[in-house]
Amino acid sequence: MSPSSDPIVSINEVTKDYRLGKVEVPALRGVSLQVYPGEFISIAGPSGSGKTTLLNLIGCVDTATSGVVKVAGKDTKLLQESQLTNLRLHTIGFIFQSFNLVSVLSVFQNVEFPLLLQKKLNASERRGRVMALLEQVGLAGHAKHRPNELSGGQRQRVAVARALVTQPQIVLADEPTANLDSVTGQQIIDLMKEMNRERGTTFIFSTHDAKVMTHASAVVRLKDGKILDRVTPAEVGMAMASGAEAH
Repeated sequence: MSPSSDPIVSINEVTKDYRLGKVEVPALRGVSLQVYPGEFISIAGPSGSGKTTLLNLIGCVDTATSGVVKVAGKDTKLLQESQLTNLRLHTIGFIFQSFNLVSVLSVFQNVEFPLLLQKKLNASERRGRVMALLEQVGLAGHAKHRPNELSGGQRQRVAVARALVTQPQIVLADEPTANLDSVTGQQIIDLMKEMNRERGTTFIFSTHDAKVMTHASAVVRLKDGKILDRVTPAEVGMAMASGAEAH
């Protein structure tokens, strides 16, 4: 986690504009960020600040208008589509706030799916890895259930297991607790922290929930497509407290 190692994510002077009809809308304006292996980073900011756009650029599901995005040492702008697919499949895990589970597949099949795409493990190896993760997220007894038979918290735990099953170097989570009650949301964060500690997996997650931010090793605050600062969770708490006192 020390800056003596190379960053696993390096973003330099990145802009991202979207076209809405004839209007260009800037989502990111000159963003620079370094994330080191094993960090547990929160991207914080109000709705529309550019959090999801930033995660999509790191996750190679979108490309920057200008600037450089490097993931695991690779400049994503220089990669062909097949190389980007490969990077997403082998290096990055995704956790979405809408879960993004396949409704016709069982819990087991949803978690196994990325391993089938990777084509690295045989059936018994895949089964062992999937069941070990389902055990870890407390859902081994629900392996044959479909997503619509689960609660929101259970579905999010399936999504966490699916993101981790390929043993990625980086996990990106877009508002992973947004659709959950506070107790279940806390369980999801605890689970992510456990994986971060045990495996050294780098987590980058967006949130606007102050309670979730307190668990991060650092908080990167975004506003209007720009990075305001990179602070500790304690500094965020102090800023929020002084802001509350000022009102």
